[in-house]
Amino acid sequence: MKIQIVCVGKIKEKFYRDAIAEYTKRLSRYCKLEILEVSDEPTPEKASEAVLEKILETEGERILKQLKDSTYVIALAIQGKKLDSIQFSKMIEECEQKSGGCVAFIIGGSLGLHSSVLQRSQMQVSFSDMTFPHQLMRVILTEQIYRGYRILKKEPYHK
Repeated sequence: MKIQIVCVGKIKEKFYRDAIAEYTKRLSRYCKLEILEVSDEPTPEKASEAVLEKILETEGERILKQLKDSTYVIALAIQGKKLDSIQFSKMIEECEQKSGGCVAFIIGGSLGLHSSVLQRSQMQVSFSDMTFPHQLMRVILTEQIYRGYRILKKEPYHK
């Protein structure tokens, strides 16, 4: 199966890049992982609601351009469904069956995701009520995908 992580912005910190590279390497046994980065828009201080909406819309358009019509889309959103690691692994398994081969996880930028991206998604998942930096969220997501495959294969790792 092919898993895409479509995300806003680049990762500047080496320690995040190293962690993502490690989980990407580990995941190569289970799936083809592809990370697609789209440009983020600068957010001016004290921006109006209209400016913030336009930023979200622009980033959303960039995200949607990365998705094929047949891709099963899961948006990471605070208001999404909360899953434990076992439920997350079962979701991966179900997505493999539903997707026809490609699942995309979407990570928004500092403002979140535009409504058009949420509408395009078949599912919304929340990792917490807390807000995480989108760079750290990539690490958390790749680790949880790896954990999910280890659970599905009944291999040691999950505790």
